[in-house]
Amino acid sequence: MGNQVDKLSHLSYAEVPTADPNGYDTEDGPRIGVSYIFSNDDDELEDNVDATDKEQNQEEKHYDKRNEVECSVYNRDECIYEKTAKTTDLEAYSPENLLNKCTAGDLVEFVATGQYPHWAVYVGDFQVVHLHRAEVKNSFLTDASQGRRCRIVNELYKFNPFGDDMVVQNAMEQVGLKDRELSWRNSECFAAWCRFGKREFKMGGEIRIGKQPYRLKIYMSEKQSHILEFQSLEDMIMEKRRNDHLGRTAVLQELANHLNNAGENKSDSSAH
Repeated sequence: MGNQVDKLSHLSYAEVPTADPNGYDTEDGPRIGVSYIFSNDDDELEDNVDATDKEQNQEEKHYDKRNEVECSVYNRDECIYEKTAKTTDLEAYSPENLLNKCTAGDLVEFVATGQYPHWAVYVGDFQVVHLHRAEVKNSFLTDASQGRRCRIVNELYKFNPFGDDMVVQNAMEQVGLKDRELSWRNSECFAAWCRFGKREFKMGGEIRIGKQPYRLKIYMSEKQSHILEFQSLEDMIMEKRRNDHLGRTAVLQELANHLNNAGENKSDSSAH
């Protein structure tokens, strides 16, 4: 089967625009991606709860690491992110247990089945700094978890990090920023920027023109993968987080449907 490649960045594999109004390309060329320029912070989608839901929000939520979407990200030929069972410890812990493992400057990811992952910077004294509901906040790690399990994710991105003190300083200096003052689209972009300082994590950090240098490689099985291409790191992160929200089972089904439809369209085109 090998690697399947599409150039796209979108909310549904069935929604990729093509040159042909019937839904398939008449030439064997790459598909044109749709960026997330106008998308909102995906973390907010999980937070639209009223007062009656707040207590339930602190209850432990379900998490199954077998439903993790395993993937790698490349900028041209360089691997800049990798999350696979073979290379990454995907074990997640209760907030109380993770506090025994954290040191200031660590990146923390909160995970739960069917939710977008939430990222934060551990700054010491049981506290994290994170982008939440369009505001950079300083919270206790146990409060920020909202019932989700969590893990340290310093090694997912392969960029050279700042020293721990600088990571903490970067995070603390942003506390209180909100709405139009923000430069990051979601909690992952914010936390990663604090640790690595790369402008590509910021909104508009890259111009979306020309080639699509970022490749998101989704592992469907040991021998099969599917590759999506993006013009910016920001767009790639949005798609990766959407996949994390859906979970492995749903993503693989979506990809299978997309590939089947693409095959049928190509067959119909050849028949004509």
